[in-house]
Amino acid sequence: MIEILQSLRLTLLNTGYAKLGTSWDFDNVISPFTRMYYITKGTARVYHNDNVYHLKPGYMYLIPSFTYARYICDDYHEQYYISFLEEINSGLSIYNFKNFEYEIKASEQCLYYFKRLTILNANREIKNSDPKTYDNRPTLQDFIKQNENLSTQEFLETQGILTTLLSNFITNKKLPKEINLSNSNLNQILNYINKNLHLPITIDELANTCHYSTDYFSKLFLNTYGLRPNKYIQSKRIERAQLLLLTTKDSLEEIAQKVGFENVSYFSRSFKKHTEKTPASFRKEQVNI
Repeated sequence: MIEILQSLRLTLLNTGYAKLGTSWDFDNVISPFTRMYYITKGTARVYHNDNVYHLKPGYMYLIPSFTYARYICDDYHEQYYISFLEEINSGLSIYNFKNFEYEIKASEQCLYYFKRLTILNANREIKNSDPKTYDNRPTLQDFIKQNENLSTQEFLETQGILTTLLSNFITNKKLPKEINLSNSNLNQILNYINKNLHLPITIDELANTCHYSTDYFSKLFLNTYGLRPNKYIQSKRIERAQLLLLTTKDSLEEIAQKVGFENVSYFSRSFKKHTEKTPASFRKEQVNI
């Protein structure tokens, strides 16, 4: 595992301090980079990984790359923020090797690191908090290129701070399956699935992406993640649907379409099979909690 972690690369995209109001309200955000927040004032909410996180002062928050998220501020809050790319060897992600907490009580040292990072990387703030304005390939390439403006000392200190802050979120819990480096293509497949749940996804298509036969791909996926590809995709569709039911006012038809079900009837049957509740009853129960 140490050999794997030694290949970890963290690439800073943005850092800054933001004062945000009710316009901080974004749905269907799936970014190829990690977000990290330190809240100083006020409160807001972030939904991801089947949980709601109530952002509060003195706490740090982590939103992993390729994670579907919903962001809402009902009044006002202030935050230090960092966004960065992370990669291990051939496109693998550290989130496939280690378990993470997504909310932790921050120390004074962590606050210092957030402040220090903004000083080292001045003018790296996000101009518009709407993800659509900066979460695109040309803009991300521009952000990455800005690292070339750092001195050697600034670059190394930036890397050290990013690594230190990220390490605070790692837990000692073991993942259900350890991923072999030879299965690195599968990491890209998981990212592809997360980004394209609204589209038809076939096993042949996924296997071809890895240049594997369909049978070999299915066996490799099962051995790595403990689920067959189709079952994994279905479970992710239901997870996404639960989040949409909880965080939006979308109709069942709209949600079914957003998570890749061909019609509401099939969506409702699949949802009940996984959760033992209909989508409508799930939404009603959550609203009344």
